[in-house]
Amino acid sequence: MTPPLGRYAFALAPLVAAALWGGMYVVSKWGFALVPPVTLGFLRVVVGAGALWLVVAGRGDPAPSRDEWPAFVALGGWVTLTIATQFVGTELTNASQGSLLTVLTPVFTVLLGAAVLGERITATKAGGMTVAGVGTAVVLAGQYDVGSMAAGNAVGVALLLIGSAAWAGYTVWGLPAVRRHGALRAATYSSLASVPMLGVLAVGELWYLGLSPADIPLTAESVAAVLYLGLGATAAAWFLWYKGLEYVPAGTVAVFFFAQPAVGAALGAALLGEALGPGFLVGGALMTAGIWAVSRERAGTTDEATDAAAE
Repeated sequence: MTPPLGRYAFALAPLVAAALWGGMYVVSKWGFALVPPVTLGFLRVVVGAGALWLVVAGRGDPAPSRDEWPAFVALGGWVTLTIATQFVGTELTNASQGSLLTVLTPVFTVLLGAAVLGERITATKAGGMTVAGVGTAVVLAGQYDVGSMAAGNAVGVALLLIGSAAWAGYTVWGLPAVRRHGALRAATYSSLASVPMLGVLAVGELWYLGLSPADIPLTAESVAAVLYLGLGATAAAWFLWYKGLEYVPAGTVAVFFFAQPAVGAALGAALLGEALGPGFLVGGALMTAGIWAVSRERAGTTDEATDAAAE
């Protein structure tokens, strides 16, 4: 059995995942515009899934049985929907909309966790998520022009909402697979299952744009973007996100997602020389307090519901 201190440390793994996703903002400044969005998502998952598979193969873990694959394929469908809608939606909207809509993921996750897994929405969880959400909104309001949040492409906004809900689906319906197979196998085989699905969409995108794979520029920026997205924001982050699910409920893991925009803003200031908004410290303090409050909640009575879902 994992010692309490080790259990708490692993429960905080999704916070590291959120930090890695926060770095995607900086990476986008360096190279996202060089590759069409769905194709970029496909390359991201190919690199990430390949890296995860190498780890699994190196450990000598057995491949999934025929009976186990349907669950991984279903999770791969959630991955495909998340990546396609998130990347296209991001291209169609402005930065403020993208950041604001992305942090709706914790809300969707908590609601799905209650509806699908029977997780209780306690006063501590609801209060902590509200405080963290307010803190994130303060950070975003200081970072972007509030008026720009209302302007933009309606289709892009809708796609980002779908992407946020889809990642919540990947989290909630992934929990039984994580508890049964472990975070590494669940992240690896769900990623591998999504590769052919995203591959078909990427081929369709290139055909629609009148491009061929040879038209994608092979530059230091494009290679660095794909490597960061694949190794950092996919292989490492998805494993860490699922690792948290081994120890705490989906709704508790979800609160760490609020850290993503704050990390992105901090990295933008450190690496790109961007100014932090006046509310960054206040918003960051509120976000930290909310995350701390929710992260201290134990799984408690949710274990039985989770075990039942895994059977």
